[in-house]
Amino acid sequence: MKFLEGEELTPNEIRDGLKKTVALGKAVLVLAGSATKNTGVAQLLDVIINYLPTPQENEGPMAALVFKTIADPFVGKMNFLKVMSGKFKSDTIVYNSKKEKNEKIGNVLFVRGKNTVQTDVVNCGDMAVVVKLQDTGTGDTLCDKDKQVVLEGIDFPTPTLTVAISPKSKNDEDKLGDAVSKLLEEDQTMRVEKNTEIKQTLLTGMGELHINIMVEKLKRRYGVDVVLADPRVPYRETIRSKVEVEGKHKKQSGGRGQYGHVWIRFEPNPEEEFTFAEEVFGGSVPRQYFPAVEKGLREAINDGVLAGFPTTGLKATLYDGSYHNVDSSEMAFKIAAHLAFKKGTMLAKPVLLEPIMNVEVRVPENNMGDIISDFNTKRGRVLGTESEGKQTIVKATCPLSEMYRYAIDLKSITQGRGSFKMEFSSYEEVPGRQAEEIIKKAKAEAEAEKEK
Repeated sequence: MKFLEGEELTPNEIRDGLKKTVALGKAVLVLAGSATKNTGVAQLLDVIINYLPTPQENEGPMAALVFKTIADPFVGKMNFLKVMSGKFKSDTIVYNSKKEKNEKIGNVLFVRGKNTVQTDVVNCGDMAVVVKLQDTGTGDTLCDKDKQVVLEGIDFPTPTLTVAISPKSKNDEDKLGDAVSKLLEEDQTMRVEKNTEIKQTLLTGMGELHINIMVEKLKRRYGVDVVLADPRVPYRETIRSKVEVEGKHKKQSGGRGQYGHVWIRFEPNPEEEFTFAEEVFGGSVPRQYFPAVEKGLREAINDGVLAGFPTTGLKATLYDGSYHNVDSSEMAFKIAAHLAFKKGTMLAKPVLLEPIMNVEVRVPENNMGDIISDFNTKRGRVLGTESEGKQTIVKATCPLSEMYRYAIDLKSITQGRGSFKMEFSSYEEVPGRQAEEIIKKAKAEAEAEKEK
């Protein structure tokens, strides 16, 4: 009102009014300057002091965000945090609103290079480190339990390069799991998965350098040596035609023998992994043996006839057989079903299937042609492209076997300016030449494993 009535405002009134407006978010200060020429830097510092609100002016209930976790082999778990409001104090109990658990705070430290300085209180806006918290990790919020708040966490990028990791020796095997879990606490862009299908432990990181640093940390901090290898591809097998086959297990070796006899129809069933049905009439196979037949088949499909990969897309129908009043047993019918599976799938035109991935690549527009050409060399199919500013999004499908090292290829093509994400799409038949090589390699590995 003083200004509107024509009176001149004092410098203090202008400063106080502008400071309040900025604090309310109704004004944004814009300054011109040059850091390289050291122009306007002093004025910038003056404006920060005179016009921007201090953390204490917006102080509310205590809330701190944990932005980094380090697993130190000597000190233990170290949580680095920034106080976003209020005051963070030592020797108190705080509430982890993300994990919904209380945490007892002991010593609070300021980090000064390699040294630490103990403190009793951390003011709003400052950063500190707390050691030996039980459940707190990166991205968690620590606050007052009676005034709970969840601060916005950190949006980590999705890791894209996967390798198989294994211990170098038996001694390393005992220490590997614990060491990896500690490193995962401090690095949210790393993933570890024990894949039971391919029987490998998979380590996924942001790139080759990231994974090499992880391996180096395992050795330096925890004395664990590991070996890296390319992951196995989870191939599958299926059949392309319908067959009816006999499976008979008959064994007599003094005393009670073994007898199980089945006729089973195998046919393609792309909609389901495995379906078992029975059409037995007249009691040729007693009902109490149906579960044994199904169990024998379910065990058998884990080891396909082409290269030992799991069989999928299969329907098996038990429709006939015979039994012996004394010698028949669940085990005998289970073995008979297994024999029928091996014989039937071999006659039903078995084929090898490979996982196909949906891939979305984001690159500068001048790299689009190189990306499309690269997919063509990987047996990929480009589905389309979209423009988004100066970037192009290329959508394609590609076999998983061609994508394990794609993070390295993409970095080379785009000089590190591209990114991608992928997810499983479906299983498709492997082309003949590639299938022959895969089957030959799988059989050679199986023979080598037997010799061991």
